[in-house]
Amino acid sequence: MTPDPAPSRERLAAARVLVVGDAMLDRYWFGAVDRISPEAPVPVVRVTREEERLGGAANVALNVKTLGAQTTLLTVVGTDEPARRLRALLETQGVAALLGSDTQLYTIVKLRVIGRSQQLLRVDFENQPDHEVLASLLADYAVALPAHDAVLFSDYGKGGLAHIAQMIDQARAFGKPVLIDPKGSDYSRYAGATVITPNRAELAQVIGAWSSEAQLGERAERLRRELGLEGLLLTRSEEGMSLFDAAGHLQVPAEAREVFDVTGAGDTVIATLAAMLAAGLSLRDALPIANRAGGVVVGKFGTASLGYDELFGERKQG
Repeated sequence: MTPDPAPSRERLAAARVLVVGDAMLDRYWFGAVDRISPEAPVPVVRVTREEERLGGAANVALNVKTLGAQTTLLTVVGTDEPARRLRALLETQGVAALLGSDTQLYTIVKLRVIGRSQQLLRVDFENQPDHEVLASLLADYAVALPAHDAVLFSDYGKGGLAHIAQMIDQARAFGKPVLIDPKGSDYSRYAGATVITPNRAELAQVIGAWSSEAQLGERAERLRRELGLEGLLLTRSEEGMSLFDAAGHLQVPAEAREVFDVTGAGDTVIATLAAMLAAGLSLRDALPIANRAGGVVVGKFGTASLGYDELFGERKQG
């Protein structure tokens, strides 16, 4: 039995992760459902409570922070009311941020309507700008980069990471591990990263549906080599996670627990992975820790995070 590689609190507290990507504001409307609308066959939700949380890359940064590592969020938001709320939440949660403003950008909002503890509807507010919104922060990125131990790109396909190839090259030139939560069917823009973390549907978009584990392994390894990645981490929900790297294929089974809500679970997994790599762990040592973190957070409602004690208990105090 190998010793638990979990870092001490002090080691994790010294780790610094730069999170770059599409930040969002998650809004929740909770209410009672007592009747069906006379206008259409839909439930009527009488809203009794509202809640706002950090979403997207902002939730990833929050996850890094609550684990006990240091984090900086680099993103662009609009000049609207959701942007003001997002800034206030970041400040309240103590998440350091380099926030650019773009008058043509609608700050992304995901509104979820909850009735009887179930999500009944999600409404998205966003727009696709006609220009690269993150270009204005490339200089800030270059300045922030040397002060961090790992870089995490949270790509939600919202147009904010058009310069990601250049940013990956800069990070690798400084010897920083680069982690990417990918989107879309063109992964060539992620070439040179340390690890990407697609889920099953996302990876199938790129390599096609697989009919066997052997076929999956062959295609995943081919993609890993084509992109020059150290690792390709496939998140597989109830089937756990599969890491494809130079040493082969490492499968980690899902930790058995009740699944309440998978919202934001991928954010927690990659945030934990980034924090562990920033603290000096290898991909293979960080994998079971990230898997455990995902297992904990799916037992919580909505976009959620977890702390050091939840993840490690009292096993690592010094």
